[in-house]
Parts: sequence; C-alpha cells; structure tokens
Amino acid sequence: MTTRHNTIHIPVGDRSIAGTLVGPNTLMPGVMLVHGWDGSQEQYIARAHEIAALGCICLTFDLRGHAKDQGARDAVTREDNMADMLAAYDVLVGHPSVDGSAVAVAGSSYGGYLAAILTTLRPVRWLGLRAPALYKDQDWMVPKRALSREELVAYRNMQLPPDANRALAAAAKFKGDVLLVESEHDVMVPHPVIKNYLDAFQQAHSMTYRVIKGADHSLSQKAFSQSYTNLLVKWVCEMVEGAKEEAEAMRTAKAAHKDRAAGSRPVHSASGKVLASSSDSAAIA
Repeated sequence: MTTRHNTIHIPVGDRSIAGTLVGPNTLMPGVMLVHGWDGSQEQYIARAHEIAALGCICLTFDLRGHAKDQGARDAVTREDNMADMLAAYDVLVGHPSVDGSAVAVAGSSYGGYLAAILTTLRPVRWLGLRAPALYKDQDWMVPKRALSREELVAYRNMQLPPDANRALAAAAKFKGDVLLVESEHDVMVPHPVIKNYLDAFQQAHSMTYRVIKGADHSLSQKAFSQSYTNLLVKWVCEMVEGAKEEAEAMRTAKAAHKDRAAGSRPVHSASGKVLASSSDSAAIA
C-alpha cells in the first residue's frame, strides 16, 4: 500500500506546533507517535510510514520546546506538553478517515510518560511505551529543564505503588492492549521504573513486554533502533489485524441475528390472526 505524508500545524492555545500526518489513501485506525525529551518527530517519520502501510493514519509531531521551538525549551512544563499531546490527538481523531474507537498512542521516555497519562484524558485502545519515564507529581508545573537530575535518579529507583504517581495510576486504570519495551542497559530509565509500570498494568486487556538486548536508553546503535521499529510495527500489525477480525466477527454475528429474526417473524391472516412463523409459511402456502 502506498503512503503519503503532509506537513500540518497543530493549534495549541495562541500558538501552533509542527506535525506530519502520514497515511494511506479509507475508516482506519489512528496512530499517534510521540518522541521523548531532546527528541523530535524526525525519529518517528520512517516508523510512521511503515505503520501507515498496514492501513493506519499516523501522526508525528514536535512537542513544544523541541526542534524549531528550542527558544521555549527552558520554560516548558509537563502541563504545556500535555496540552500539545491533547491538541495532536484531537487533530488525529478529527481526520475524516480515522476510526475514533481504534486509536493507538506510542511514546518513548518522556513521551511514553505523557502517553500513559493521556489515556485518562482521551480514549486510547492501544498503548505502546518504550522506556517510559517517571516524574514526581508535585513538579508537574515546574519547567522540565529545572528538575533535579539527582532527585530523578533516586525517584526512578524506588518501588512505587500506582497511587503514588499520576502515570502509574493511569496505567492501573487502562483496559486496552499494551506494548512495553525496555532497553537492557538503560541508565536513564532503569528497570525499577519498568517494573513499576508492569505492576500497574493489572487491568490491561493484553500485555506485550520486550527487552532490547544490549540497548541503551537512546537506542544509539542502528541495530537497537531497528529492533524497536520491528517490535512496534509487528505489535501494531497484530492489534490492527485483531481489530479487523473482531469487527468482521461482529458484523457476521449481527447479520446472522438479523436473519434469524427475519426467519421467525409471524405470518398473519387478513384478520390479524397468527397462522405460523414466516419460516413455516412454505408449508401452509
């Protein structure tokens, strides 16, 4: 299937952020791809094309304070970037070809953390998280760059119950399908963070957990990046195909129910007296 992408501008309050909408030429699942801190949408363009080729509409975008918006970097808070996420989601679901009941959000690191929280604010059916970060709730309005690295390191090595963190609380409530990807040698988002997310996703419809062997947080080697791309594309393919099969089964069941209902309609005489069901009408004709 051929794909195409168009550059778009996503309105957020009195400003806009840049995005790229990628998709094939009919109602399809929507997939939103979210980069991490210090990243950009460029990291997801190639992946978006691969996923769009499966029959999805994909959206990548630059969070405020990134790419061409570096000037706002020092002042950007999680509240600001969540507003970006919500605006991008609404643009994606507003696309005339997107099925609003079949939306996937995939985020890396900071983007994964925000994606988890997004599930409490917008309908999300599939959630893909690569090395999702954790941050203290009380610092939500503090500019991201002003956070203490030492405090973050200590916090991310703690065992946390879901009710101790907004992202983990969101994970505990999520009932869709989850992909959780860990880098084996990640020092930015260490295993305790991943374990906290794994423990929180108790109500998920399905959980796919994978570890990229030898990988660091930034997937600095091409092989690591390709491994993640393969995992993400394969998972989205499974989710989309499963949704298609489920929808087809529902259509078949509805058609069968309709046929049974039509076959059992009563046949009335001119006076209105029931003579037989319509399935018996041939015998009395």
